[in-house]
Amino acid sequence: MKRLIGAVSAVLMAFAVAPAQAADKVVLMLNWYVYGEHAPFYYGKAKGIYAAEGIDLEIQEGRGSAATTQAVAAKTADFGYVDVPTMMRAAIKGAPVVATGVLLQTSPMSAMGFADKNIRKPDDIKGKTVAITPADSMTQIWPLFLKKTGLKESDFKTVAGDGQTKLNAVINGQADLLLGYVMDQSMKIKDATGKDVYPIKFADYGINMVSSGIIANTDYVKANADLVRRFMSATTKAVEAAEKEPKAAAQSILDANPKGGKIDTLTQGFELTIPLYRTAETKSKRPFQVTDQNMTDSVNLMVEYGGLDAKARENPKAFYTNDYLPKSGS
Repeated sequence: MKRLIGAVSAVLMAFAVAPAQAADKVVLMLNWYVYGEHAPFYYGKAKGIYAAEGIDLEIQEGRGSAATTQAVAAKTADFGYVDVPTMMRAAIKGAPVVATGVLLQTSPMSAMGFADKNIRKPDDIKGKTVAITPADSMTQIWPLFLKKTGLKESDFKTVAGDGQTKLNAVINGQADLLLGYVMDQSMKIKDATGKDVYPIKFADYGINMVSSGIIANTDYVKANADLVRRFMSATTKAVEAAEKEPKAAAQSILDANPKGGKIDTLTQGFELTIPLYRTAETKSKRPFQVTDQNMTDSVNLMVEYGGLDAKARENPKAFYTNDYLPKSGS
């Protein structure tokens, strides 16, 4: 009996001193250098939302959605936060990637200039100079904006350059507008000049297509289904928490990366992002719950204007899944 009691005691002691199960290490690579749109990821990590799901999250800055998509396809990053149409172009060419949640369901694309220039509607673009970056996602959709608004390329001038050159052109007065995201380039211009920027949003003129979302390698998803569910659950909760506390969410960026920007423009940039999370069809749903119709419409627009192979129309559902998202009440 003494030996039995001793054995039981030893087992109980072993359980008592056994270490807690280690959290799963997960790398999330962003689409670009950090800016306000990325606040939920930093906020979720800071508030312990990922840790509560057993995830040790590492956030890495990116160098463009195409590069991040390549990293996820090569499994050098577990998840990516990218422009979903950019991911589609890679997937249709064979890259093993899929969107496990589409966060920005309304396009942030716009033509923007200093507010004091009073360029408020498409007709105001006539006679102006627009700065573009050739072959980027906005420039590819620009012809559709012109068609929707009745503008012709002869109505204005264009200057071309990379992303920074485009910003400098507006800042220095060489261009009146640039093509950019409402929560990204507009905040960079304001950081540099202190002046407000007014965006003419593509979405206000019937260009309804998805933008940023979470992607993962298709093999990784199959092999780690539970982890993908936990990651998407944590990220959904992180977005919901950040929506309620925009300034605190923006501050979490600076807490992790003191050179990540200025609190005012990070907050404003994030606040400009929040309305893009949902469409009229998903306004009562939790983040990431994209509709089949939205994705089908986005695929069709990308085929017609964005250089996506026409065979993408055969199966739009190949590019995304909602299967790993938390249910409405969970």
